[in-house]
Amino acid sequence: MMDVASAAGVSQATVSLVLNGSKLARLSDETRKRVMEAADRLNYKFVRRSPKSARNDQATILFVADEASTDPWMTLAFEGARDKALDYGVNVLMAVSHGDAEFEEGLLTNLVDQPILGIIYGTILTRQVNLPAAFAEHQAVLVNCYDQNGVLPSVLPADLLGGRVATEHLIGLGRRRIGMINGQRGLDNPRDRLKGYKQALTSHDILFDPDLVKPGNWEPSSGFQMTLELMALDNPPDAIFCANDLMAMGCFDALKQLGLKIPDDVAVIGYDDREIARFLHPPLTTLVLPQYEMGQTAAELLLDAVNGLTTGPKRIKVECELIERESTLGTRQPALEGAAE
Repeated sequence: MMDVASAAGVSQATVSLVLNGSKLARLSDETRKRVMEAADRLNYKFVRRSPKSARNDQATILFVADEASTDPWMTLAFEGARDKALDYGVNVLMAVSHGDAEFEEGLLTNLVDQPILGIIYGTILTRQVNLPAAFAEHQAVLVNCYDQNGVLPSVLPADLLGGRVATEHLIGLGRRRIGMINGQRGLDNPRDRLKGYKQALTSHDILFDPDLVKPGNWEPSSGFQMTLELMALDNPPDAIFCANDLMAMGCFDALKQLGLKIPDDVAVIGYDDREIARFLHPPLTTLVLPQYEMGQTAAELLLDAVNGLTTGPKRIKVECELIERESTLGTRQPALEGAAE
């Protein structure tokens, strides 16, 4: 699937959505055509699984998402859960609640007499959730979220590790003044990515400089403005880690406005691996948000729990893979001796 993504010039997430025939994702006909043509050229055989002999009782998993239209993340998680469940002859149906507790309560109440095997509940933002009481009547697993008391198993992205991997990648290129444009304050993702950033600096004897960390809001505008502020420092960064790809887009624009070359003057790395990351100039190095794999893991945990198997840790972290592209390629510099002053 990664080979198809490379050949089509799209993200792996887009390939998954196209080959699964997802109608929930907002993809152009041209993008869908490009993916299918690349798959044909590479002789990639995508097997469309149909349910095996589905059980007559409790043969369906309900996937409840708080949002599915603004970003592809929950759609991808649903696709992963569906594919894994089909291996066991179980269907998965999706409902979008928009975070409305009354809707969610009513949805489960109306399904009380239906053959529901269990529930997967997912959120666009990594956060704590307080589920309606009706969820207690069913086996449930959480995706990209967790409950306050840790009662339910949850599957989350390994954002702390991701932040560390991104920063260490830049350090490995010889960069020592690494700026960070983080996401919205108060959310789990930016908190953990910042922790990983700090850990990487410490591991390589680089002193943490709070002036190099700027708050963003996930949008390109904040990436643009925060990059201007970083580059206005007396000792500006030679690399910038943006906590998502949209802010990296704004970072690119700011650096180009300042007449700086990417990656020669400033290396840039993002996070999420949105489709746009491949089409920036230069293409953006980033980390994959593993929602498809998280959905697969959630379905497996739910099926294990239903069958009385030990589910293991209550929280499972799924690694975010680094995808290296030209925004950091070719920038390897001789590492400075000793720690940064």
